[in-house]
This record gives sequence, C-alpha cells and structure tokens, in this order.
Amino acid sequence: MSTPAEPVTPALLKGWQVSREAADKSDRGTVLVIGGARRSPGAAILTGRAALRVGAGRLTLAVSESVAVAVAVAVPESGCAALPEDDGVISGSRAAEAMGADLETSDVVVVGPGLDDAGSTAELLSGLAPLLKDSASVVLDAYALGVLNGLPEVYEHWAGRLVLTPNKREAARLLELDPEAELDMEQAALDIAAKYQAVVTAQRFITAPDGRRWEVPAGNSGLGTSGSGDVLAGAIAGFLARKASPEQAACWGTYLHSTAGDRLAAAQGPLSFLAGELLDAMPRVMAELTV
Repeated sequence: MSTPAEPVTPALLKGWQVSREAADKSDRGTVLVIGGARRSPGAAILTGRAALRVGAGRLTLAVSESVAVAVAVAVPESGCAALPEDDGVISGSRAAEAMGADLETSDVVVVGPGLDDAGSTAELLSGLAPLLKDSASVVLDAYALGVLNGLPEVYEHWAGRLVLTPNKREAARLLELDPEAELDMEQAALDIAAKYQAVVTAQRFITAPDGRRWEVPAGNSGLGTSGSGDVLAGAIAGFLARKASPEQAACWGTYLHSTAGDRLAAAQGPLSFLAGELLDAMPRVMAELTV
C-alpha cells in the first residue's frame, strides 16, 4: 500500500457519473436477487428495494417457495420466483435449475441476502456459475461469502465481474483466517480483491483487482445493524444494472450507504435507525450528486 487510497468525495462522484440514458426500464437493467429463506425473507426484500431506489429498471426476487407469495405482495414492483426448499432451507441443488429463464435475462445477480445454510448455498453457487450469461455482473453477500473460499471453480468463472461485500468475519473466511482474528480491513480488501479477481467493498475501503483503492470518509456504528449489508449489496447491484463498472458501482453504492447512515445518525441517534430507513435516505444523497 505505497500510495494512499483515493477519497470518495462528492467531487469525485460528480465527475464519475453513472449513465442515466434510458428510453424505458429495460435500458436500466434487470437485477435478480437470490436469497430469502423461510426465516429471513426480509433480507432479499431490502436488497431488491435498494436496487430499485438507485435506478435499476427491473427486479426479480428469487426466494423460498413458502414465502414467495408474501414477498410478491410486499414488493409489488418486483417479479417473484419461488425456489424449492427442504424444511425451510432453499435447495441449492434444485434452485439454480428452477431459475433458468430469470438467469438468462438478468444483467446483475445478487446471491446471499437471507440465505441461512452453508451447504445449500455452496450447491447453489456451483449450480449458478455455468448458467449465468457471460455479460452478467455478480454481487455476493452474507452466506455466499462464507462458502466462496471453497469454490474456486465458481469465483474463477466470475473473475472480473464479481463484487464482494464482506464484513470482518466474512473477510477472514475469504482469506482462510480465524474468523475471530483482528484484521486490517484495508489490507484484507486488497488481498481478497487479488485472490478472487473481484472488486471488494469492506467497511469503508473499496479495492479493485488491479490494486486501485478508494476510501469513503463516512459511516458510523449505526450501520452495523440487521439488514444494513443487504441494502449495500442492493445499491451496488442497482448501479451495476445501470451499466456502471464494478469499481464505480462499489464506490457509488458504498458512499450512498455510508452517507445516508451518517444523516440518519445525526437526525435520530447513532444506534436508533433501521436498515430500511436507508432506502429513503439514499436517494436524497444521490440527487445531490447528479449533475
């Protein structure tokens, strides 16, 4: 790390705009969120809504079949795919095949929000890898990060179009370290980006596979709340759908997420806001950056 990370400031983002050229919703890209097991369908909902909030044109939520109807009603802006399950756990070995048509038409695929079984998630990722179209971007979050280290055939297939959003424990797992170990997250992001040939956003640090680095000078402890990471993953996916590069999408998504959190903390207290409230705060931040 011989050179410092470039700060992600309003000036930087105003000069690094994401395309707003769109004749209709298909021009703003299609996002597919895969997650939402029976115990945690709200995670997929937060991710999908965040993608729409930052401008994605189409959304499909692929969730456990036992909650699919409820999710479809909760998010009327989205299509909904029901995934086969076994005792409330999404069947990874059958789910990829069940999403054939959705995978063919999706520009961005997010895997992880609301998944809750490591073995099933590993099977799901292995099944998805050969089915995604070559132009599709991939965002991995939560359980998908926890099992990725053991799936080189998956992350090598997605090299160059992959965005990872690890917290400290997930970063340690990606690097085969003790999950309880103390990590320098800036260095960890560099190491993960190089190993997985992915753009990584880890806390406030964003790193590209070629070593380029950015740092978001915002964020607070209130962002360490249930659902916050799901919102971040969705925001990044939404920018990817709008044809941002992986590093551009990560910088925009992380800045919006962190800055929205700071504004909510100032208004409501640092530990009193909910992840869902970020969905209303982020568009206001984005509007200030649009030129």
